[in-house]
Amino acid sequence: MLAYLSRYTHRVAISNSRIVSADATTVAFRWKDYRIKNGERQKVMQLATPEFIRRFLIHVLPDGFHRIRHYGLLASGNRKAKIAKVRVLLGAEVVENQSPPTAEIIPLTLREPCPDCGGQMRIIETFRRGQKPQTRAPPRKKAAA
Repeated sequence: MLAYLSRYTHRVAISNSRIVSADATTVAFRWKDYRIKNGERQKVMQLATPEFIRRFLIHVLPDGFHRIRHYGLLASGNRKAKIAKVRVLLGAEVVENQSPPTAEIIPLTLREPCPDCGGQMRIIETFRRGQKPQTRAPPRKKAAA
C-alpha cells in the first residue's frame, strides 16, 4: 500500500486538463493506453460520477502524508536559507561562492569547410525552425560583386 501511495506524493491523481466533461451523472476524462505502441494512445473514458469519485479517492493521500512538491528543504521558496541553516546545525563547513574554474573557451565548429575560403566554420548561433536569427550572415562574394 505504501509503495502504491508513494507514487502520488509528487503529483495529483488526475489533472483538471484531462477532464473532458462532467455532469451529475457522468464524468469523461482522457487517459493514455500504454499497451499501444504505435498510433493513438490517448483515449476518453466515461464513468458514472460515483464510480469516478471512488476511483479518484483511491489516489488521495491519507492523513499524515503530504505532497512533496510544496514541502521539504529543497522547496524553491527559501532553499538557500534552509540549506545554510542545515549546514550550521550539522556543523558542516561553510561553502563560499567559488567562481567556476576558468577554462579556455573552444568555439563549436562544423565539419564542413567554408564554401568560399575553405576555412573552418564556427557556429555563432543556433535557432529553431521558424525562429528569426539574431545575427546576420555576411554577404556572399558573388552577391556583393
